[in-house]
Amino acid sequence: MNIEQQTCTHIQQVTTLKEPKEYVCGECIKTGSNWVHLRTCQSCGATLCCNSSPNRHMTKHYHQTQHPVVISAEPGEKWIYCYNDDVYAEY
Repeated sequence: MNIEQQTCTHIQQVTTLKEPKEYVCGECIKTGSNWVHLRTCQSCGATLCCNSSPNRHMTKHYHQTQHPVVISAEPGEKWIYCYNDDVYAEY
């Protein structure tokens, strides 16, 4: 992975991307909720819904686990984000 923009140390530590295993929010499936977009955690590989979704499961995951870096799980989107440093980069 080559990130050309200035990034934080958390993003720089990601050398291999964890891609989504399934295109679903596991937590929304459990509760019968809907999601808007999905993100994949780069620490554990969990794919959960974004902040535009009603339940904001990925942000909740970050607060519970302190896993800082996610990528977009949306087809065609190539960006990475760090919750700790509020830094975004395209790759």
